[in-house]
Amino acid sequence: MIEDNTIIEAARLIGKGLTTLTMGLSGLGEGILIGKALEAMGRNPEMEGSLFTKMLIGVALAESTAIYALVTFFIL
Repeated sequence: MIEDNTIIEAARLIGKGLTTLTMGLSGLGEGILIGKALEAMGRNPEMEGSLFTKMLIGVALAESTAIYALVTFFIL
């Protein structure tokens, strides 16, 4: 029979794996976001100021997701 500690440890490690995946995919999302914003700025240079501001806000939100995942990783 499986002990309770084994199940808890397995759940903890699965949670740590999911937070690690979240941190990695957050970085991927940031790269896509920045790439698409630069692409849009190249196509429409007049909108550069507006796009850049919105891009920074989006990157900050994506980065906060990675930070929350990092904190969760260490809590687990």
